[in-house]
Amino acid sequence: MNPPRSVTLLGSTGSVGTQTVDLLTAAPPERFRVVALVAGRNAERLAAQARALGARFAAVADEAAGPALRAALAGSGIANGAGPAAVADAAAMPADWTMAAITGAAGLAPTLAAVRNGGVIALANKEALVSAGDVMLRAVAAAGATLLPVDSEHNAIFQSLADGNRAAVERIILTASGGPFRTWSLDRMRAARPEDALNHPIWSMGDKITIDSATLMNKGLEVIEAARLFALAEPEIEVLVHPQSVIHGMVCYADGSVMAQLGAPDMRVPIAHTLAWPARMATAGRRLDLAAVARLEFFPPEPDRFPALRLARAALRAGGGAPTILSAANEVAVAAFLERKIGFLDIVATAETALDRLGAPDLPDLAAVIALDAAARAVANTVVNAR
Repeated sequence: MNPPRSVTLLGSTGSVGTQTVDLLTAAPPERFRVVALVAGRNAERLAAQARALGARFAAVADEAAGPALRAALAGSGIANGAGPAAVADAAAMPADWTMAAITGAAGLAPTLAAVRNGGVIALANKEALVSAGDVMLRAVAAAGATLLPVDSEHNAIFQSLADGNRAAVERIILTASGGPFRTWSLDRMRAARPEDALNHPIWSMGDKITIDSATLMNKGLEVIEAARLFALAEPEIEVLVHPQSVIHGMVCYADGSVMAQLGAPDMRVPIAHTLAWPARMATAGRRLDLAAVARLEFFPPEPDRFPALRLARAALRAGGGAPTILSAANEVAVAAFLERKIGFLDIVATAETALDRLGAPDLPDLAAVIALDAAARAVANTVVNAR
């Protein structure tokens, strides 16, 4: 019998993290051993997860939540801590497999610390490859780590490349649900409220990524991420709107073959794929019933209504720090929209202004990435406050 796989969850109380916890809880206890769990500020949920999984260590990023975490874990024997140093300690603990699901720039340093262990990194943090792609990929190569994509689209591409014929790939296709505004007019989108944008027709996700799905910025960031994950040029990455969200990604080969990964829209499927890789594990998720789906539709995205894709492709071509600026400014703009400070169409416009002002500087290390991220956020906040 193989020894249990040691795992760490960075971002265990978020959408991806809680679904990972569900999979670990349902798995045979001898299959996995939980090393560490990290959350932002939800001490109560984190403590419950740590107890249920028998974690060795639990850390909360918000120092103010430290006393609540200590109280909730009292008598459990589970070591715990609070603040950035505790998060760094958790990420640096040796583990065979780490889920990197801390969203935003806050996830960069912990993900990099986990990479340096040389294990398998299940990457659910887009910013790791969008904002700090070159830095992260150099660290992966130096440590001999393995990156496995958790995003359903990138995971689909990874699975469709399993035959190893990478040199014969002509292009890949990432699919997009189209979000809640797929059929809305531009004028109607201009008046969209946060509750409209959060009403995703297919996926259940966190607020930030749900808004990104509504603008299609998530797909733009995924284009950048795919370029780095699979060593592709920008023209080799196509995007198609696929409202049923059944086909998650396709690989088009030189002989005319197209390999696709299909599945019900359930994030537990790609999470389980990375958790068990290179083996497979059972999940309780809904099985795909093609007869019930009956119809699969595909449409090209409309650039006039969804300019985020154009902006992301431009940032990828510009290189350097342009994707970092795009990601940071978008994060600020999404937060401002959720707080009703700006309109829906102002989200992408804010990111574009930040790109115009800051250009595409080189990023030699993580410190440069963090500094540019902060500069982009400052510009975006200035734009938001001026609206």
